[in-house]
Amino acid sequence: MKNTIFLLFIGIMIASCNQKTNSTKESTELTEKNTLTADSLTNELNEIYKRGYINGFSVAIVNPNEKLYQNGFGYANIEDKKEYTENTIQNIASISKISIAVALLKAKEMGLLELDDAINKHLPFEVLNPYFPNEEITIRQLATHTSSIVDSDFYWEKVYVLKDKLSDEQAKNKEFVDFFNTPDSYLPLSEFLEKMLHKDSEWFKKETFANRKPGEFNEYSNIGAALCALVIESAAKTPFNEFTKKHIFTPLEMNSTGWFFDEVDLDKFSKLYIDKTELPHYIGLTYPDGHLITSSSDLAKLLEELIKGYSGNGTLLNKDSYSELFKSQLEKKHFEEGDNDNVGIFIEKLITRNVIGHSGSDLGVFTLMFFDPEKKIGRILIKNTESESDEANQAFWDVWNTLEKYQDRLE
Repeated sequence: MKNTIFLLFIGIMIASCNQKTNSTKESTELTEKNTLTADSLTNELNEIYKRGYINGFSVAIVNPNEKLYQNGFGYANIEDKKEYTENTIQNIASISKISIAVALLKAKEMGLLELDDAINKHLPFEVLNPYFPNEEITIRQLATHTSSIVDSDFYWEKVYVLKDKLSDEQAKNKEFVDFFNTPDSYLPLSEFLEKMLHKDSEWFKKETFANRKPGEFNEYSNIGAALCALVIESAAKTPFNEFTKKHIFTPLEMNSTGWFFDEVDLDKFSKLYIDKTELPHYIGLTYPDGHLITSSSDLAKLLEELIKGYSGNGTLLNKDSYSELFKSQLEKKHFEEGDNDNVGIFIEKLITRNVIGHSGSDLGVFTLMFFDPEKKIGRILIKNTESESDEANQAFWDVWNTLEKYQDRLE
């Protein structure tokens, strides 16, 4: 009997060793395959970079559990030949609005506000559409771009402010002089928005509002997004940059991320370019709408969290909040005829492409961050170059489509 038990034990051990050997072999083969796939992806992206239309960019591919690929290409500083890596930081334009969305729903969870509250319940000054002064604007309308507050030409004239005074060489560029406001034009978020939106303020203009009732139509609004951030700030009695750091960036260990230059390591900051022309450092006074400074490596952590949240496993928000974030908020009547896409809370739902996320463009910046809700896999692309040439635009989309081509292979 003892011999039988002993032989059985030996047999189990041999089988177990064989299973471990096979498992190790499969794991090694998978790792080697993924390495080869990543190398092929890197080679293809390098070939696109070599066309010369993008000065520097970084990318990432993630699923809910890990980064499958991340890399940087080109230069963060052409003159100094400083490489652009996955840890290079720059402002990411309107992808920043996803931070407003998460912060808004966190504030709701904390009992500070409700999405259908009138914004004037929380703001330190009154905002009403002068064409419809008896119609209250709600927080949800800000978050779905249906508030009837719009980005006027006057808004664009005032919103960009230089970090530092232009150098003598930069001052020769008339476009810089005409476009950017001087550093002493800086205003805090609340003060700038009050000047623009309160009816008794010096910058108030009816053109900042559409002649349509709040809630009727979807029209993208940066100033409306920034106003939503101010609602959160007012309700939480905490500056918006501090609120997002506490409830988003710190929990996700996005340690290189911040809203202002003094919150980040400027040694990691990329120069921004229009073609090969270097731009001066600037900030938008409505900073929450598009001026988050981060890297593709840090941003990948937020994308992983969004994919988890879509599946009901997020950590920043509860299931109900994530459900609210991602559900289609509007109807066909809110969009132009023939538009089949929709929006969540400050999030784009491209129904025809079956992806969810956000895009962004700004001076010297073009960005994309989307995930496939069925495959649970997402992509990020950040570039430091703005260009109107067809070739540059094609190069950008070739990078994005190449990431899509490889994402399933990496999984």
